[in-house]
Amino acid sequence: MTKQEKHLWYDYLQHYPVKVYKQRVIGNYIADFFCHKAGLVIELDGSQHYSDSGEEKDKIRTDFLQSKGFYVLRFTNTEVDKNFEGVCYVIDSKIKERLEEKGIR
Repeated sequence: MTKQEKHLWYDYLQHYPVKVYKQRVIGNYIADFFCHKAGLVIELDGSQHYSDSGEEKDKIRTDFLQSKGFYVLRFTNTEVDKNFEGVCYVIDSKIKERLEEKGIR
């Protein structure tokens, strides 16, 4: 796990009230974080994701995950470093929204 993945895991997701898994295999991919109950994949992207080939690979990956019914949230490592509370807020909001859509409380 990267520094940012460790920070998000140990300082937020590990103790989140809805189970979130780290490094979960989905098809041929490994999601950084996965909330099965909410059908949510959370990806943290470093600089390698912003090359032409990295962006194309991410699009293919996101298309695959969405075809399985998962919602994909992507954050840059910089967002985690500079706006950790904001990242956590977005994750919390999206999990709650997805659970409500599924009728899960």
